[in-house]
Amino acid sequence: MHCCAYLFHLAPQCSQSKMAAGENNSRPPCLSFSSPGPLGNVQPSNSAHSAAATNGGLGGPTGGAQSGARRTNPQPGPGAVEGAGAAVGASPNAQNCNPQAAAQSAAVAATAAGGMATSAMNMTPTSNASAAAAALAAHSALSSAPAAAAAVLVYREPVYNWQATKSTVKERFAFLFNNEVLSDVHFLVGKGMGVQRIPAHRFVLAVGSAVFDAMFNGGMATTSTEIELPDVEPAAFLALLKFLYSDDVQIGPETVMTTLYTAKKYAVPALEAHCVEFLKKNLRADNAFMLLTQARLFDEPQLASLCLENIDKNTGDALAAEGFTDIDLDTLVAVLERDTLGVREVRLFAAAVRWAESEAQRQQLQPTAENKRRVLGRALTLIRFPLMTIEEFAASSILTDREVVSLFLHFTVNPKPRVEFIDRPRCCLRGKECSITRFGQVESRWGYSGTSDRIRFSVNRRIFVVGFGLYGSIHGPTDYQVNIQIIHTDSNTVLGQNDTGFSCDGLPSTFRVMFKEPVEILPNVNYTACATLKGPDSHYGTKGMRKVTHESAASGVKTCFTFCYAAGNNNGTSVEDGQIPEVIFYT
Repeated sequence: MHCCAYLFHLAPQCSQSKMAAGENNSRPPCLSFSSPGPLGNVQPSNSAHSAAATNGGLGGPTGGAQSGARRTNPQPGPGAVEGAGAAVGASPNAQNCNPQAAAQSAAVAATAAGGMATSAMNMTPTSNASAAAAALAAHSALSSAPAAAAAVLVYREPVYNWQATKSTVKERFAFLFNNEVLSDVHFLVGKGMGVQRIPAHRFVLAVGSAVFDAMFNGGMATTSTEIELPDVEPAAFLALLKFLYSDDVQIGPETVMTTLYTAKKYAVPALEAHCVEFLKKNLRADNAFMLLTQARLFDEPQLASLCLENIDKNTGDALAAEGFTDIDLDTLVAVLERDTLGVREVRLFAAAVRWAESEAQRQQLQPTAENKRRVLGRALTLIRFPLMTIEEFAASSILTDREVVSLFLHFTVNPKPRVEFIDRPRCCLRGKECSITRFGQVESRWGYSGTSDRIRFSVNRRIFVVGFGLYGSIHGPTDYQVNIQIIHTDSNTVLGQNDTGFSCDGLPSTFRVMFKEPVEILPNVNYTACATLKGPDSHYGTKGMRKVTHESAASGVKTCFTFCYAAGNNNGTSVEDGQIPEVIFYT
């Protein structure tokens, strides 16, 4: 009976020694940290086979060998003693230990060192002094063992009273993060060979997340002590736990998206906000499309808006980025719909074709014109071919014959036929569109004979002119052909123009005619606005003003226009009378 009790007590010690020596077990892969943890401990293994620490002086009032065999610490953790180091690691509390257990621990240590302390195994001490002698004998034997065996000896402080060194609640909970101490649930995170077994504490998780609260305390709460999370990345799950245990945010470029997903999955909005803020600070032209896709996927409208603004400002660089061809069709459509992209339409079209080639490859299709057109779908109709020059359009090759003929006619004949593609210019400017009107009254019958109406103007601050308002026919609904220009007066350089048309309804209101791109107007520089119309007699303006001021309702900023007579053949337009009544601009 005495022999059986001895073997029963020795068996756990042997099991610990085997694990310290590195024997394999059938458990899933687990996290392992080699850096010292709190209280000088090595961070615990997450394996279910981690050795339990002996009670270390916490025995009941009766003490004795029976109590020592029965009352081991049920939570493996930083206080767990590894392999041959157990005998030395327990020395601070040796006076309270079971003497026989101490001697047996020493014997196991000696055996692991190569059998050089065999005599210690046969000792049966009956006092604390003899226990210390046995431990000393084992330590001496280990000191003379080969280096490989001596390496097994690692000093460990006990886990007892770890709370005493943690002065705040945050420190105490931070100590429990990814720690077996007091843990009551484990998560198997990831899938395949990348699965990691992570300890946690139900109470802490339930306090920090409504999803975890429902998981552990709801009507259909789980009773399992191991929960599989194959859809979560281990690094992201650890970042979530770190935040729940200590409020510390540990995210980086490689983990921010997976952490954002995990924070949303477990309803931790504070961590979501940190992830979004990190993305905002690291938003650049070369990652704007990738982040836009993720923002739309995770329903982050504020981040999506910032990405779109960045794309507006840096459209060319964003389109050239490697990640552009990886976006989904809906994201491509959302971008092509914008009027505020700062790029020529031909470059936008080239980027769309490049995306279509990548998408065809993803769908295992040959990159033919027909397949590229198919994968683009409705995105193709958002390319504004009428904004291209005829030379730029001639290089396109994925349109149907009917579309090509229609667009060639649009470019070359008057009156221009209707086309299926948008002809509204894209303006790379943000903010509210503004306009000024320089006439106080509208009269009838202004004729056209192929001569340009012209008026000189200057402004007191930098603006971008995007178009003119022109008067239409006095004979009811009519179509006009028109060429509009802005010329730098001193150098006679054409800064912007558009050969287009507009339809009017016979009313004395103005009709918008827009440039293909905004025209930059610098302060206190003379420019000439020109409009050459082909069509019937129109309305015209009178009681013109030499100075017209526009004041922004939002900011109170004033933009002052000064108009002057344009010398030469101007079809009669002047400061007082004529055409070009309205200038449309952005500040």
